[in-house]
Amino acid sequence: MKNIQFIFLLAVLLASCNNSPTNTEDPATLYYGGDIVTMAGDEPEYVEALVIKQGKILFTGNTNEAKDKAGTGHLKIDLAGKTLLPGFIDGHAHFSNFSVQAIGAILLPSPDAQVNTIPDLISTLKAWNTPENRALTGWVFGTGFDDSVLEEKRFPTKHDLDQVSTEFPIMIMHISGHFAVVNSLGLEILGISAETPNPEGGIIRREMNSQEPNGVLEELAAIPHLVKAMTPQSEAANQKFFDAGQAMALSYGYTTAQEGRAMDNHLLLAKMAEQNKIKIDVVSYIDHLYVDKFMSSKWNSKSYSNHYRIGGMKVTLDGSPQGRTAWRTQPYLIPPDGASSDYQGYPAIPNDSTLTEIYKKAFVNDWQTLTHANGDAAIDQMIRTLKPLSETYGNEDRRFVLIHGQYVRFDQLDELLEMRIVASLFPLHTFYWGDWHKQIIGDSLGNLISPTRTALNKGLAITIHTDAPVALPNLMRVIWTAVSRSSRSGEIIGEAERLSPYEALQAITIWSAYQHFEETNKGTLEAGKLADLVVLDQNPLKVAVEEIKNIKVLETIKEGVTVYKKRD
Repeated sequence: MKNIQFIFLLAVLLASCNNSPTNTEDPATLYYGGDIVTMAGDEPEYVEALVIKQGKILFTGNTNEAKDKAGTGHLKIDLAGKTLLPGFIDGHAHFSNFSVQAIGAILLPSPDAQVNTIPDLISTLKAWNTPENRALTGWVFGTGFDDSVLEEKRFPTKHDLDQVSTEFPIMIMHISGHFAVVNSLGLEILGISAETPNPEGGIIRREMNSQEPNGVLEELAAIPHLVKAMTPQSEAANQKFFDAGQAMALSYGYTTAQEGRAMDNHLLLAKMAEQNKIKIDVVSYIDHLYVDKFMSSKWNSKSYSNHYRIGGMKVTLDGSPQGRTAWRTQPYLIPPDGASSDYQGYPAIPNDSTLTEIYKKAFVNDWQTLTHANGDAAIDQMIRTLKPLSETYGNEDRRFVLIHGQYVRFDQLDELLEMRIVASLFPLHTFYWGDWHKQIIGDSLGNLISPTRTALNKGLAITIHTDAPVALPNLMRVIWTAVSRSSRSGEIIGEAERLSPYEALQAITIWSAYQHFEETNKGTLEAGKLADLVVLDQNPLKVAVEEIKNIKVLETIKEGVTVYKKRD
């Protein structure tokens, strides 16, 4: 009996001392056999192997040493010539709305879909108009129509949508996310009539020579209604929406996503987090009108809880440049329907003192703040209201962010640098709307949209983004546009503003991690960081520029767990 007790105690002692990597209860995983790009440093760095264990990166380096670090019993994954990178972090997107794009009628023009004419739009909506689809929100809805690309070169109106149905309400969202079009029944349900005044920061477009609404709603005349029409009506619909949107993000290599203008949709994200249904990290920025409602919640934190947190506040100062609601200091060369020849767009918050109070709240509460500003007049307003507050309260590592900045002037970049503002620019515009920009603001200014190279050369911290669902959340296309700056017509839009492929990758990995205060545990493949990884079928640093946009995500890995794998 004593011998048995001695053997048992010896076994316990040996087990308690076994803290070496040879323990196979939770084996490490070793990746090898492909291009493993660490994204650490200013030049591409490749390693032979990478080891992950318990959700973190244990080692990067040569294969022999990696085997030693992994210990006995480790799993081996041969990349078979594929490329391994840090998981992607979009500098700005609207994660909650990915679901709208994933489920609603897809009204995007070529090459993303095939809605190139208003008859195409009508037929697509008719095909989507089924009892099952209508039951999701109570509306027929679709996203992504683009008046600048439609052959008719105009917005659809209620008369077009009435051809789809007069029995059910219909709402479609412009590709910019800043306009909606509703049919006649939709206008009636929303209570919009000839007597309805324009809201501050928005316009209800009217019939010619009449006050009757024509169905087109701009900015704050549209955005609150978009939320209502595209909100699921049941728990089952809520889950279907969320799952579809998250699946889309995973398929494009996201391991951290941003909800860039959270309103009541924060509640859905918080609920999904409580139920452990969020598979990647999602950081929300609460619209300034909702901060009193949500910023005091437990979710406002630098740390994630079940993959969700609130990162700060969002302020929107103007609209869409391609929709010509961005606020400029010069008139548009082609004004929108019904606007005068001196039309310059308009502000979302006309009163500087109101904006100052909004920003002051951010400084006092130490809230990181994202500011949507496209036109140079809007960016002037941002600078003149933020600058005095920066001087009063200090701007040490606040990492306020300019979102989009399509028409930012070079002198404004100098001001942003002085205030240590991160510029999250949007070179995707060069493909989707580069030709259109040159028509509406002129050739010379059109070549300067999203001046990523100039911003980088001046010393600004930059990122790039999709703004999805404005476009598909395809980060390979984002990289391609930042590198090529090619338009739909094949014209180069601002060749001098190109990034290198490596810089473009930095802008959706380590630079985006920095923007979100997460550079210590994300953005590069280094020991101690989270095992957030993406596997691509080709290396963006080695293929021809034109091939970058065709690269496919094969696998997305969040903290060592595969959350997406492309089917063969």
